[in-house]
Amino acid sequence: MPEATSAPSPSRAVIGDSEFDRDTAVTRREPGVYDVDLSAGWTIINAVNGGYLLAVLGRALADTLPHPDPFTITAHYLTASRPGPAVVRTETVRTGRTLSTGQASLLQLDDEGNEVERIRVLASYGDLAALPDDVRTTATPPAIPPLERCFGPDDAPAPVPGSSAIADRLMLKLDPETLGWALGAPSGKGEMRAWFGLADGRDADPLSLLLAVDALPPTAFEIGLQGWVPTVELTVHVRRRPAAGPLRVAITTRNLAGGFLEEDAEVWDSEDHLVAQSRQLARARLG
Repeated sequence: MPEATSAPSPSRAVIGDSEFDRDTAVTRREPGVYDVDLSAGWTIINAVNGGYLLAVLGRALADTLPHPDPFTITAHYLTASRPGPAVVRTETVRTGRTLSTGQASLLQLDDEGNEVERIRVLASYGDLAALPDDVRTTATPPAIPPLERCFGPDDAPAPVPGSSAIADRLMLKLDPETLGWALGAPSGKGEMRAWFGLADGRDADPLSLLLAVDALPPTAFEIGLQGWVPTVELTVHVRRRPAAGPLRVAITTRNLAGGFLEEDAEVWDSEDHLVAQSRQLARARLG
């Protein structure tokens, strides 16, 4: 078992009744059409976080499809989303006994009142509770120091302008070995590791895992790059329901080429289960 202590919370939120649940809520207007209000609370430098957006679309698909849990979900980020009203349109592609597949798009109005597609998703859903408990793996949990020996946004001498909105909603404690970028001495290794949770104490579920894979600072920072690293495409595999308690997230980049890099993420729960994996392609600002 990993060494960790849950972040203190004066009134611990529960799954279904938390800020994350309210801010990812969708309202069914008609079959396959959902209204949503994208919260400014999940922004980074005024950009809506891609993992939060994926959770919104994931919730709409969970309402559309007959199966409850995302098994694999792939998103292409077409244009930058803004806080405020949006529409999610879903479509059932195929329904089977153990898996159902659907697609979804998130759309907003631009300054001229034209509807613009922000994200398009294709996903397969199933029932994680029905999976056999048979694990054969060579994967091992990341070696992260105990939570009290890691550092979060509150430990920084000054907040990054425009970056505090999502930080206020997360319990994020970074491994000191991946914090060189914050001290002006990036390691060059392209690694980021952290303890992760929601600030209100809500435990993780399959939808919040879609946020967890995209909530850490970019690995580009440890390569020595600065600035926004927008996601082009993100694929998440949810492997099992997480146990209660903080998660550990490890992200690595092996290849930066032509101004694009990949980020491979693993998410581990408090009982040393690998609960989610992801890969994303992102743009990096060079020079």
